[in-house]
Amino acid sequence: MNHVRDLPPEIPERARQIHRRLLIVDLHADTLLWQRDLFTRSDRGHVDVPRLIEGNVALQAFTAVNRAPRNLNMIRNDSSSDMLMPLAILQMWPIATWTSPMQRALYEAERFERAASKSTGQLVWIRSASDLTSYLERRRNEPMLTAGFLGVEGADALEGDLANLQLLFDAGFRMLSPTHFTDTLFAGSSTGADKRGLTPLGRKLIKEMEARRMIVDLAHASPQTVDDVLGMATRPMLVSHTGVTATCDSNRNLSDDRIARIAGKGGLIGIAYFPAAVCGTDVGAIVRAIWHVTGLVGVEHVALGSDFDGNTTMPFDVSGLASITAALLSGGFTEDEIAKIMGDNALHFLAENLPR
Repeated sequence: MNHVRDLPPEIPERARQIHRRLLIVDLHADTLLWQRDLFTRSDRGHVDVPRLIEGNVALQAFTAVNRAPRNLNMIRNDSSSDMLMPLAILQMWPIATWTSPMQRALYEAERFERAASKSTGQLVWIRSASDLTSYLERRRNEPMLTAGFLGVEGADALEGDLANLQLLFDAGFRMLSPTHFTDTLFAGSSTGADKRGLTPLGRKLIKEMEARRMIVDLAHASPQTVDDVLGMATRPMLVSHTGVTATCDSNRNLSDDRIARIAGKGGLIGIAYFPAAVCGTDVGAIVRAIWHVTGLVGVEHVALGSDFDGNTTMPFDVSGLASITAALLSGGFTEDEIAKIMGDNALHFLAENLPR
């Protein structure tokens, strides 16, 4: 269900050298949804620890999917079905996860915790800004390390109860999006049935997240939800994996006005790689979206947000990220700009916005 389209291209030597010096961050992958061993280099899917290290990824966001409709699409989805139930059963997840979005998220966090624990320090779990600082200092001398932090894709995991936000925080989640493919009790989705904005409960959610320094992720949010969050937020937010309507006109993607307003709040736009986000199947389509955001709001507000392992077909897996470095270089970006896009912007954002 997570394919790679082509063999990796030949990377010019200068791009290889630049790529080796980068601190690369990816803001979204659904890897924990799949029952794969993170420490086995797989020929399936897009992400595992050996391939993260091969791709020189310093930090990967692992985002817990907790509910998704059958026959999901980019136009309109309702919440009457749940394709994660059969997936949880087929993968022999604990019985509690079969019907509970909260238990699915907690189980995915538990799987990540076990992986980090057994890695003997090769996979570092980032929960705070101080964790991030310590890890980056260590990685200067130990480049064969990688790290992860946890997000939640869709507030279905809260099961309608704001008290559950603390359970997610205690489990290590530091980022949450109010919606996924369907509208929730908290907000409307860009591909939901009603596409409404924040509900009164959703407004309380944003306040509770800000009080905990949890990062608000506007991926999948309806335009009205984006506007409502922008109207009330007191802290920067990000969009972990998206495209832009200027290069790919889709319900799922961000208008120039909303990109500018998110950037104006100190936010970050993570560019996804899949065809429905960038209207293309190669690295050129990804770079076109990056170019547009940098031209609109500056290079400091763009990042990588692959959507690896999100039931997607990609031009490369995580080991092939040098393809983006090479394309940015040939597209006229400077080495300093490439470093910001590939990870420095995200690291700065996380250092400023994660819990202390």
